[in-house]
Amino acid sequence: MRNPMEAIQRGLSNLLARAVVRGLNSAAKCQTVDVALVAGDPKSSVEHLEPYGFTAAAHPGAEAVALFLSGDRSHGVVITVADRRYRLSGLKSGEVALYSDEGDSIVLRRGNRVEVNTKHYVVNAVEKATFNTPLLEVPNGEITDKTSTLSKMREQYNGHDHDDTHGGQTGKPNQEMK
Repeated sequence: MRNPMEAIQRGLSNLLARAVVRGLNSAAKCQTVDVALVAGDPKSSVEHLEPYGFTAAAHPGAEAVALFLSGDRSHGVVITVADRRYRLSGLKSGEVALYSDEGDSIVLRRGNRVEVNTKHYVVNAVEKATFNTPLLEVPNGEITDKTSTLSKMREQYNGHDHDDTHGGQTGKPNQEMK
């Protein structure tokens, strides 16, 4: 006769398991992952329940936690996936970040500062993009539109003159655009 406490303990120990991601399918409505449980038990196409509004396609080797309701290992769900190889570290208490394995990140910093780090930043706004701010700085770059750059406009303004009413030309502007 089995000890009832052992059966309860075994059932509880089967509720949660650490796992390693071996592959995934992010095309389905609910992403599925292939995992190897720590004990070496492979599980295929396990549903990955992601938080609303967030999704990610983890690399093989990422770590996961799988939940098996009622301790039944035949059907589980992955409730979280993490990858310490790429995790952004060094955040201050209260800071929040999104990050990728390529080093891109969006960090909500202390002091109401949002920091975006990437090589190429694209905003796709169907109607318009609005910046409500008293100051917009571009310290190491150039502002460009469809036809010119701000520095070319400044150069043209500072060098222009006008025909005067007596057939000559006026001098250059007495206040340069800086």
